[in-house]
Amino acid sequence: MTTDLSRRQLLAATAAALAGSPLWAHAAADKTAAPRFELPPLPWDASALDPVISASTIAQHHGKHHAAYVANLNRLLPNSPLTDAASLVEIIQRSARNEGSRTIFNNAAQVWNHTFYWQSLRPKGGGTPPSELAKRIEADFGSLAALREATLTASTDQFGAGWVWLVLDKNQKKLTVVKTGNADTPLTQEHLVPLATIDVWEHAYYLDYQSRRKDYAAAVFDKLLNWDFVATNLAKA
Repeated sequence: MTTDLSRRQLLAATAAALAGSPLWAHAAADKTAAPRFELPPLPWDASALDPVISASTIAQHHGKHHAAYVANLNRLLPNSPLTDAASLVEIIQRSARNEGSRTIFNNAAQVWNHTFYWQSLRPKGGGTPPSELAKRIEADFGSLAALREATLTASTDQFGAGWVWLVLDKNQKKLTVVKTGNADTPLTQEHLVPLATIDVWEHAYYLDYQSRRKDYAAAVFDKLLNWDFVATNLAKA
């Protein structure tokens, strides 16, 4: 897309750059047509997160669930008032304010949320964050262990499907953990900047962990969380 990047569009571009792939939204050649979106490739091989998340789960999650959101969004946009939107982020923000566009919001937000989730993970992740980020975590949470506990609490407290986010709260000028239900995303709240996320929809973990959502969230935090991605997003916030 050839528009000036907003702060959140820049965040999306950062995610795409780290994936080594083009930005996931592609405008149609005809500027009057609705934008078309493509399923972004994973930033690592589908088996790379084993044994924390199996290749079978990734195949279902990325190849079916994420792909379905992309297909639904491409089907819904041409008959909507959002055909002039310049980016996926703009579609999310405009449709969130319009109850009549809720179906578009659900699919657009899930395209963005899932793409951000893949970037939030990496093989042999977790562990100790980069030094400057570690200092910020200690200042805002008291310790990395306290951030971990806040993340696991949010993961288990989220009723039904949803997401757990590490964000920068610009109003409080500090890092915090928030949870959102279903497709909801911090992109709709101007004071929140998403830094990383854990998907707590059942399809993200059920094949590997059954109903043990807390065990899944703990394994992701300890072994897969991409602290470099968090640090990059925070630096650009």
